[in-house]
Amino acid sequence: MKILGIDPGTSLIGYGIIESAGSKLKVIKQGVFRTEKNLTTQERVVDVYSFFIDLIKTEKPDIASIEKLFFQNNAKTAMQVGEIRGVILLALKISGLEVREFTPLQVKQAVSNYGRASKEQVQNMVKLILSLEKIPKPDDIADALAIAICCANTNMDLI
Repeated sequence: MKILGIDPGTSLIGYGIIESAGSKLKVIKQGVFRTEKNLTTQERVVDVYSFFIDLIKTEKPDIASIEKLFFQNNAKTAMQVGEIRGVILLALKISGLEVREFTPLQVKQAVSNYGRASKEQVQNMVKLILSLEKIPKPDDIADALAIAICCANTNMDLI
């Protein structure tokens, strides 16, 4: 089973595709999608939508997972990320993918067995679980892979 994990952002979106074979997980593809800083919101959402439609057509994941938004202070940032996240969800659903959503707490719990794990602890566990030589950079990639791992760990009945 191929699982697409997505860490939504405004100008930088992390993604990772892992393959699950029994209890073994391995990375198929990872990266970030960057949008130009000077784009209008309308231009940005079209670029994000097109990127994810193409990624799904090319890589053919079986299921997608995405982080739920959690913002304490900055409503403007939350709205901007929410718009991008909505466009990603649209691309996933139009492509026929089942989508699982996870909170940061659920991701930390699934990857490190500790809901209050630090970012560094989660990144080290991603490296260990996926047998990587180094922690993926930028952080958005490691976060997306952690989301995909969370999906695999919480949906073992699907695998």
